[in-house]
Amino acid sequence: MKCRIRKWQLSDARNLAAAVCNPKIQDNLRDGLPYPYTEQDAICFISDMLSADENETFAFAIVEDNMAIGSIGVFRQGNIHKRTAELGYYIAEGYWGRGIMSEAVGQICEYVFGNSDIIRIYAEPFADNIASCRVLEKAGFQYEGTLRGNAVKNGKVIDMKMYALLKEEWRGR
Repeated sequence: MKCRIRKWQLSDARNLAAAVCNPKIQDNLRDGLPYPYTEQDAICFISDMLSADENETFAFAIVEDNMAIGSIGVFRQGNIHKRTAELGYYIAEGYWGRGIMSEAVGQICEYVFGNSDIIRIYAEPFADNIASCRVLEKAGFQYEGTLRGNAVKNGKVIDMKMYALLKEEWRGR
């Protein structure tokens, strides 16, 4: 096992801030994160995740050698999509390309499918984020299509890809 996921701890704030305060990471995330990302920003995020409804927000630190190196979360949707959840993740740049994120995605899917009534987990990476698309494919997610002109990031209209994994598919893994 390359990594494990665990509940956030306030002591993870320094490592989280160091990971997120990187334009290469922020360029592949949705807007809303401050830059520079401070330790206080990380404390607020961790506090929010620790106080969130555990049946709605499944948020974990990605840990290697007992050190938080990234974040992964699955977030339940609402209304007719209440048994569907969106996956989001990032990892510190120094850990890219080692298979850690695919393993963390597998662990969170196992947790969510085993501990909730969620039947579908999806992710929408930016179409040009080849590494993130590969992470999802390695974890068993199916490519469902391209969402053309779906977002504006850094002043550019961009496409996103839709990937999903169904609980019934996961059981067969």
